[in-house]
Amino acid sequence: MSALFKTSSLLTAGQTAPDFELKSQDGETVSLYKALQRGWVVLFFYPKDHSPVCTTEVCTFRDAYGDFRETGAELLGISEDSEESHRAFSQKQRLPFPLLCDPGGAVAKRYGVSKALGLIPGRATFVIDPQHTVRLAYSDLLNGKAHTEKALQLLRQQHPNL
Repeated sequence: MSALFKTSSLLTAGQTAPDFELKSQDGETVSLYKALQRGWVVLFFYPKDHSPVCTTEVCTFRDAYGDFRETGAELLGISEDSEESHRAFSQKQRLPFPLLCDPGGAVAKRYGVSKALGLIPGRATFVIDPQHTVRLAYSDLLNGKAHTEKALQLLRQQHPNL
């Protein structure tokens, strides 16, 4: 794998997901571990609000939102963008899930989400079970749609009666 798309530090399945508290587009503080008390969480990191691939990615998650809710999973999107940017992006795309602000990418670093060329924030998705264990870690900077597909596939395997 080239240095451009380095993912060697990415958390892997079986590792414990680090807790965090971040502000959402509505100014609410969201805690991963509190969300996990309600069930599974799909945590996806994306580079930038309003960019073409990111818009495709978040809209693919939006369009599959009902499928995720059927499995009992909650969606949380994270980027370095501000609350204002997230609010405008969320409203424009009619997103039913929170977008969280990670200024400076501190949480992304804890999850091992590397920056492409050292500049462009990475794109990675984690499916985390209620025991705080990462069950899926997937990174693909250029294929935003695949993140939704991989996460749903794993959740459906965990809930075969759906």
